[in-house]
Amino acid sequence: MSTGRILIIDDEPVNVRLLERILAGAGFGDVHSTNDAREAAAMFARLEPDLVLLDLHMPHHDGITVMGQLREQLAPDAYVPILVLTADATSNAKELALSAGAKDFIVKPFERTEVLLRIGNLLETRELHVGLQRHNRTLESQLREQAEHEARAAAEHEARHRSVSAVLADGGPTMVYQPIADLETGRVVGAEALARFSSEPYRSPDLWFRDAIAAGLGTRLELAAIDAATRRLGDIDRTVYISLNTSPFTARSPELTELLSALPAERLVLELTEHERVPDYAALAEALGPLRAAGMRLAVDDTGTGFASLEHILCLRPDVIKLDSMITRGLDLDPIRRSLAAALVAFARDLGAVIIAEGIETPAELAVLRGLGVTYGQGFHLARPADLPLPKTVFSATATSRSRRESASR
Repeated sequence: MSTGRILIIDDEPVNVRLLERILAGAGFGDVHSTNDAREAAAMFARLEPDLVLLDLHMPHHDGITVMGQLREQLAPDAYVPILVLTADATSNAKELALSAGAKDFIVKPFERTEVLLRIGNLLETRELHVGLQRHNRTLESQLREQAEHEARAAAEHEARHRSVSAVLADGGPTMVYQPIADLETGRVVGAEALARFSSEPYRSPDLWFRDAIAAGLGTRLELAAIDAATRRLGDIDRTVYISLNTSPFTARSPELTELLSALPAERLVLELTEHERVPDYAALAEALGPLRAAGMRLAVDDTGTGFASLEHILCLRPDVIKLDSMITRGLDLDPIRRSLAAALVAFARDLGAVIIAEGIETPAELAVLRGLGVTYGQGFHLARPADLPLPKTVFSATATSRSRRESASR
């Protein structure tokens, strides 16, 4: 049997004591009572009972009046059952009590078993109602949180879409070019085109491209950057190529093929970023096939730092493998990095690909890379990204030879 807090309202002390004994014998320990109907409303508000046992005919306030007072305290969706116990056996009394809000009606004198059965049923119904309300509140809270989350996501999506659209409407990002040099001679052989954004909110290029993808404008922004970069191809020496960053998704787009098909393919390197997994390498290879057949080279970026770049290499057989700056950085001090770089150099040689080391920042890193047989590289030690024109060299072969002699003499 369900238990709960019970309030007895009856002007006859004998009836109250009898009910208290019956309830105590059945295991109900939270029972309160009053013989004065005028106290009922205040006690109900203070105790917040789960069940009310109410006499119908009492001095000062009858049961109908008391039920009205209690009903005023309850929320519309509340359920606190009232069991009327009365000596009035008339059908009119029963009809009046039930229409006033009573959930059950027993005529005195009553049997112990029947009273306990009715009380148990009402408390069980009360417990189910409270549980349902609790579940509904939880569900409403979850739905409210979900709606708030969706509203925030929609607002963020709209903000991203608006800011990226503004960049596109303004002509897209501006482009800078970081020289790629022959590590033996210092001669600049290529340049990686890098996007820069001056629009608000100020943040790094990778965050702009991330927001563009989230806003459904990733390909448009990538194409705008590639278009801006290739428009300057005529300002770069004919012997120097330009390296263009693209996601695998954009690389599959016919818009990219149309854009690059009008350019000298031998001066283009398409640099496939590492971060996006490719669901269909056959489709990607087919999309890039005409451009590669015309002389465009394919590079895989960020090699050595993730599974996707290795998968790109195995499935696409690129012409260029770019050694990530995480491997280059501190290469001279870390034998593990040197071993990984040496393994990738050997792997590229077997593949027939060229290695380009990214992120060269110190003379010591440059010297180790040369010793490992890395042919080309880029990084702040060689040249920072900048507007055109490109330098012809980033260091002189004479200085390189002198540096080697000094290293050997030490």
